[in-house]
This record gives sequence, C-alpha cells and structure tokens, in this order.
Amino acid sequence: MNTVALLSKKFGIYLASVLTAYFLAVAGASWHVADRLASMGVTLDAGERLAMTVRDLAGMAGMFVPIIAFGFLVAFLVTALLCRWPRALRPAVCLALYALAGFVALVCIHVTLHLAFGLTPIAVARTVPGLIGQGLAGAAGGFVYRYLNEIIFPRSPFGIDA
Repeated sequence: MNTVALLSKKFGIYLASVLTAYFLAVAGASWHVADRLASMGVTLDAGERLAMTVRDLAGMAGMFVPIIAFGFLVAFLVTALLCRWPRALRPAVCLALYALAGFVALVCIHVTLHLAFGLTPIAVARTVPGLIGQGLAGAAGGFVYRYLNEIIFPRSPFGIDA
C-alpha cells in the first residue's frame, strides 16, 4: 500500500474517533444544560435543544477538539504499545483497551484542566456523573478508533499486522 494512502487512512480513522468523542461530549453537556434549564422552569422544545447543541458544537470546536486530539494521541500511543507487546492479545481485548484509553483520556483532560488552572470548561464535568459521561464519550471515541482499524486494516492469521 502506498505510504500516503496508508497515512491518510490512519489519520482519517484518528479524526473520526476524535470527532466522535467531541460530538458525544458536547452533545451530552448541552443536553445536561437544557435539562438544568427545564428544572428551573425554562422549557425548550426539540428544535431549540438541537439549535443549542449545534451552537455548542460550533462554538467549542476551536478549544476542545485540539485538546481531545492531544489526549487521544497520548492515550492511543500507549495503548498501541500495550496491544503489540504481548502478541497473543485478542482483538476484543485491544478493543476494550482502546475504549478504556479514550475514557481515561477525557477524564484526565477535565481533571488536569481543573487542577492546573482551576477551571472546568464543560460544566457537566464538575459532577462525578457528568465526568463519567464525558469519559464514556471518550470510550466511544476509543472504540471507534480500534473498530475502524480492525475493519480497514485487519490482522493477518499469523499475528503480523498488515
């Protein structure tokens, strides 16, 4: 396979995982804010919730996408080493490790920003359930990364990656 084609496919898979985590994290945060508004008596219909989510997705992209991309880069590099070292690891184990790496990456992003700068840019991450929700968005991103890699670059039956 051509090196440029290989790298572009790998980058596309990585970008898909970052955007999956970003979309789920921001959508979850937006829906949490909408629910909090509803508890205060401000009702939003489905169209207003969707518009709010779209505004949040557009408004937070410049800050949050690069942070997720960096967190995933570190987490996925470590996980790739873990999956390569004992060659007997089953693909399902590596899939779970990538999901765990995505979870840990997003949780670490929020905890690190809070500890280093005293800020939590996404309000839902100030609570433990909200932080777990953000982690689950990262887990979905990690799952997408490994799953797409398994589909596009399947392992050979001899345990040597293609």
